[in-house]
Amino acid sequence: MSDPRDVAHAKKVTQEKKHHGAEASPAGTHAVQPGKKQAAAMKKSSPAGAAVEPHNPTPDGGAGSAEGLAAAPSPVLEASLVVLGKLKELEFHSRAHLERLAQLALTVEEDLKQTEMVAPLGEVYAAQGAVQTKLTSLMEAYKAECDRLHGA
Repeated sequence: MSDPRDVAHAKKVTQEKKHHGAEASPAGTHAVQPGKKQAAAMKKSSPAGAAVEPHNPTPDGGAGSAEGLAAAPSPVLEASLVVLGKLKELEFHSRAHLERLAQLALTVEEDLKQTEMVAPLGEVYAAQGAVQTKLTSLMEAYKAECDRLHGA
């Protein structure tokens, strides 16, 4: 039986050969890989591992204006926008849960005639409604904070 370290090393060597071998395209550009998005293929990796956008010179041949450099969002703003996106996703799912609970309540009350279960479902519906309301107000406040950061 072969040693797992040998198998892992052979796999790594094979991947490196494939990555650096004949598939490398001229002028340092990345080869288009099937199943990969085109935008991901265009990004370059910095030594720290963070994605770096390709350099886009101005039409007059210059390297760009000071406004273009100042317009880059701060890391705090970028992270805040990620949080805002997650809050929007939570709000979307909360709204969907509220709609499902309403459908279940109608089914239990009208179709199944289980009147003893209507009150507990109503309590859950009310709690989810409160969560939805608080989540919406939090999302709006966080959006205002992101707008403030964007303006600063």
